[in-house]
Amino acid sequence: MDRRDFLQRASLALAAFGLPALPACAAAERQLGLRRIGQPQPFDFAALKGQARALSQAPYRSHKRTLPPEVEALDWDQYQSIRYRQDHALWADQPGRFQARFFHLGLYFHSPVRMFDVVDGKAQELAYDGAAFDYGNSGIHGGRLPADLGFAGFRLNTRSDTERDFAAFLGASYFRAVGKEGQYGQSARGLAIDTGTGRPEEFPDFIAYYLEQPARDSDTVVVHGLLDSPSVTGAYRFAITNGDVLLMDIDSALYPRREIERLGIAPCTSMYQVGENDRRMAWDWRPEIHDTDGLSMWSGAGEWIWRPLCNPAQLRFNMFVDDNPRGFGLLQRDRDFDHYQDDGVFYEKRPCLWVEPKGQWGEGSVQLVEIPTVDETFDNIVAFWNPKQKPQPGQELLVGYRLYWGAQPPARPPLAHCVASRTGLGGVIGKKREYFSWRFAVDFEGGELAGLIDKAEVEAVVEASSGRVEVVSARPLREINGYRAMFDLVPPDGGTGQIDIRLYLRSGGKALTETWLYQYSPPPADQRTLY
Repeated sequence: MDRRDFLQRASLALAAFGLPALPACAAAERQLGLRRIGQPQPFDFAALKGQARALSQAPYRSHKRTLPPEVEALDWDQYQSIRYRQDHALWADQPGRFQARFFHLGLYFHSPVRMFDVVDGKAQELAYDGAAFDYGNSGIHGGRLPADLGFAGFRLNTRSDTERDFAAFLGASYFRAVGKEGQYGQSARGLAIDTGTGRPEEFPDFIAYYLEQPARDSDTVVVHGLLDSPSVTGAYRFAITNGDVLLMDIDSALYPRREIERLGIAPCTSMYQVGENDRRMAWDWRPEIHDTDGLSMWSGAGEWIWRPLCNPAQLRFNMFVDDNPRGFGLLQRDRDFDHYQDDGVFYEKRPCLWVEPKGQWGEGSVQLVEIPTVDETFDNIVAFWNPKQKPQPGQELLVGYRLYWGAQPPARPPLAHCVASRTGLGGVIGKKREYFSWRFAVDFEGGELAGLIDKAEVEAVVEASSGRVEVVSARPLREINGYRAMFDLVPPDGGTGQIDIRLYLRSGGKALTETWLYQYSPPPADQRTLY
């Protein structure tokens, strides 16, 4: 399966995992509708790291499995009709605030993931049980499936709302979460390997999860994951705190099997088909279609950067070099329903995802990959941190970070921030166009801008890597208590090479806004219609 096919499928259902088959065990016992295998074993994060290290020293073995024909044949609607029974939920009989339910194998999910319940520092494996599922109209009879079939992933719910999950782990190392808006959107991954390099991308699998039983009054669920792939193994600890902005506090230990050309730490995966600044695929009746509309970065030097996303005609790769970054993330800043008009999937409610490093990450770069797409079911945007030094076999790489899921990231620029980027044909209204140019209109709000309307001279500072910038202006936009910067870019004659643009507003030599970055690819000369 190629990357495009995989990501398209992942966005439909969350994604796909891998792992060894669950061992059958005659001594399995039934507790609360869940079969537990074997005896409880001591468990903590240090033990999991030891397991990952030992696994890295052995040759990689695929975790994919041949499923029973009736499971293999499930289509989308049949798979979606399968439900995990509430009375079989993990921790259903416990007084804590959380419960966990499991996903069935089938459709795109062919690799069983081992599940463990951790109580008082001891882990015991949970076995698949057909009686735990309602098979709906799938045509499957659970009692006829193998007793060692296994699970595809899990989801977390609160006891007060057992229908809607707030986090789900399903598909390779993919996982999702929601804030108070309750709307899934972009995904995160445990790790990205060789993304955008031109060689086949590798998708590491979480092959086992260890779910710690939460204390009675705890607001946090702790989950451990064991990761495996041809290139690396890893141990992960997720401390997941549900709230208006959901927090995942993550510690990871990575053990490379080989030198890794491009390691992606804290990868965020999203979709951008069409928006205010990019109308290339605007054949749909909805004005905008995207999970997120920009990459936000807070550099180690303190600079705030906003890079609007695009749906390019060819794959684009960008590298933003930094030293000890303070944070980055894919954000959905546009939260106006009228801009999307989608009353089915509610793009305006899609969560932002902000990555906050713990400790010093050193030298490296935030990297952004934008892939062409004609369909909103294809996740075509990936952003991650890439350390400068390539990981080597035998190393232990310890990386910690926090993920924040919600309408607003916890860290926001003190300066004014970009709220809209629009583009179109340049020129002066009422005058015949003598040459081709492209217009950019960028809106900023916040910071000191509201207090500067009609009180100070505000100027737009624009730089372009090639071509000519003209008709530059910055004027008050009272509708948002902010300012609009406008300029035209005249590309070189006949040139179609990428042009990098940099913009910010200032007054009296003082920067008033975050830095707006953009990439523009001019059309060929024979497509530069002047109208």
